[in-house]
Amino acid sequence: MPERYDAIIIGAGPAGEVAATRLPELGLRTALIERELVGGECAYWACIPSKTLLRPPEVRGEAKRTAGVAVPAQSWPDAAEYRDFMIRDLDDSKAIAGYRSGGVDVYKSEARILGPGKVEIAGAALETERLVIATGSDARVPEIPGLREAGYWTNREATTTSEVPASVVILGGGPVGVELGQLFRRFGAEVVIVEKHERLLAGEDAEAGELIGRALGDDGVVLRLGAEVARVTREGPQRVVQLEDGSELRGDELIVAVGREPRVPAGLEELGVTIEPRGVQVDERCRAGDGVWAVGDVTGVMPFTHVAMYQARVACADMAGETASADYTSIPRVVFSDPEVAAVGLTLEQARERGLRLARARIRIADEIARPWTYERDPRGELGLLVDTDRDVLIGAWAVAPLAGEWIHYATLAIKTQTPLKVLRDTVAQFPTFSEAFSKALERVEAL
Repeated sequence: MPERYDAIIIGAGPAGEVAATRLPELGLRTALIERELVGGECAYWACIPSKTLLRPPEVRGEAKRTAGVAVPAQSWPDAAEYRDFMIRDLDDSKAIAGYRSGGVDVYKSEARILGPGKVEIAGAALETERLVIATGSDARVPEIPGLREAGYWTNREATTTSEVPASVVILGGGPVGVELGQLFRRFGAEVVIVEKHERLLAGEDAEAGELIGRALGDDGVVLRLGAEVARVTREGPQRVVQLEDGSELRGDELIVAVGREPRVPAGLEELGVTIEPRGVQVDERCRAGDGVWAVGDVTGVMPFTHVAMYQARVACADMAGETASADYTSIPRVVFSDPEVAAVGLTLEQARERGLRLARARIRIADEIARPWTYERDPRGELGLLVDTDRDVLIGAWAVAPLAGEWIHYATLAIKTQTPLKVLRDTVAQFPTFSEAFSKALERVEAL
């Protein structure tokens, strides 16, 4: 007889873990299925290891820019050892034990969907009325002649490497490419980033990409913008990247960082689920079909851990019979570079595509407030705001500055609540903080 559950979750990344925590609290007998490690991409190969490794060179950079502080030594072995601690040495046994002690049955296996409410794992049959798809995504590998034969790293190899390569070529100037580029450069590697667009972070406002490009250039990262890769070959230990313009780039390692692809399990089509190129289609309640919910990267909505966790909360609330509806208008987006790049809401290009009447502001933060000067010598940082003038509300913001990922939430809340500009201008920020920059920028808003 099939083992019957009230809910089955396929995938134990951040979204699956949220569901595995909440569904038992609703009184639902729950099974959690994971083919790799409980914790998923973020915990072992992405967010956690990358941010852990970015911190030591960030501290060293802060020391260089702070008056009265000696520049500390930097140790890759020590950083890598702490990285291994943070990713639990790629061991999920404690996580599994924790869920099992909470009443969740954990299966380490590939799941096969057989039909509505029917799942097979390692020859065993499971049944449920509630199926949660949280299978995540994989690094997208472009079809470049010779790439697979030459060999490459994705984020997984890059964030778990035991040694820093002498030289690295990175394909892609998005968030992953920017973070890994600065990381390896600051640990001593020669780094080249190849990006097909004319700026880094092409999905964000142009100013943000241009500013972080300058910062990487100051670190010694070579940028090849507006460049297309023709083919990749291998000569001895090095990868040779041939560009369309005839030039060549060489690196001991080649990192592919051109985006993510949804990891869609086979058999979903038979459940009446719609699968688009970007992923599993879901409604505002994260429903993908009758008795099927999809959450996280597999939906292709926004490939962020915080979005995956948010969608899981929405899906669990829906299963509990609550009124739940996902709203993505105020999701923050942060690149943990130095300085950080943070954004929320619409970009100028997106707002223009919607035909909105707009106003905006852009300020150099150190010209307006005191905090950057107390934080570092020769302070850096800019802030941009975008306003819908018909409604007189903030609809977008970006910042390239120290700790921007922490104080972008001022704009996040303003956009979420559609707070009128009059109220924002009348709100007092603590002195001296970076958040004061919003008050100054709001005074500079001008119609486009």
